[in-house]
Amino acid sequence: MTHSKFSKTPLVIAVAASVLLGACAAKKKEYVERPVESLYNEAMDSLLIGDYNEAIDKFDEVERQHPYSQWSNKSQLMAAYTYYLANRYDDAIVSLERFIQLHPTSRDVPYAFYLKGLSYYEQISDVARDQQMTQLALSTLDELVKRYPKSKYARDAKVKLDLTHDHLAGKEMEIGRYYHNQRQYLAAINRFKSVIDRYQTTTHVPEALHRLTEAYLAFGLKEEAQKTASVLGHNFPGSDWYMDTYKIMGNKVANQKIEPEKPWYKIW
Repeated sequence: MTHSKFSKTPLVIAVAASVLLGACAAKKKEYVERPVESLYNEAMDSLLIGDYNEAIDKFDEVERQHPYSQWSNKSQLMAAYTYYLANRYDDAIVSLERFIQLHPTSRDVPYAFYLKGLSYYEQISDVARDQQMTQLALSTLDELVKRYPKSKYARDAKVKLDLTHDHLAGKEMEIGRYYHNQRQYLAAINRFKSVIDRYQTTTHVPEALHRLTEAYLAFGLKEEAQKTASVLGHNFPGSDWYMDTYKIMGNKVANQKIEPEKPWYKIW
């Protein structure tokens, strides 16, 4: 007797379903509680050989099996660190924020802030792109320095803060140059002044003063241009930017007097 293809369908589905269920049952791991030290050491071994996914799973297992032990706290931090090494920065940040919320009085909180700041810092793009990550790195590292100024992570955080400020100043300079090239001089002036007022310790200040002098001249503000050029000469007399400014201002630079007791950045 013949059967249509439709009569075989229920049997095929039933066999397939039984195979899938059997496969799922075979893959399901039996839960076995293990000593916390053993789990943690295995996680560390996986981390040291670069098997980050396995390390994360094992650190998570420490927390699942022994949630109230001191090893659980360490495993949370180490899982976040492993995410960081694996360039999974978003996962690292989420884990670190969770740790800070759960353990606000832990002595490891400064490290958590530091690692969170690094997770943002590693994502900083060039100045031509959006600077959200730069701002987030800046705010996180700044919070670390303010809250834990004596921690061993504060010194490196300060170095990276200087670099993030320099990066943000570079972004302002790029926008200012664009406005200047478009002959939108007032907008350019505001950007260059922003660099001088907000990022006074960065490497971009001499150029900002030079560009500001150019913009003032182009805008017809000769007195302001002369003051700015003199500020540049007073603070950065050996810079190439001062030499460029001298070429366009001449003796007017040398003749302008500056009151030395006043901070140069307050001259406006």
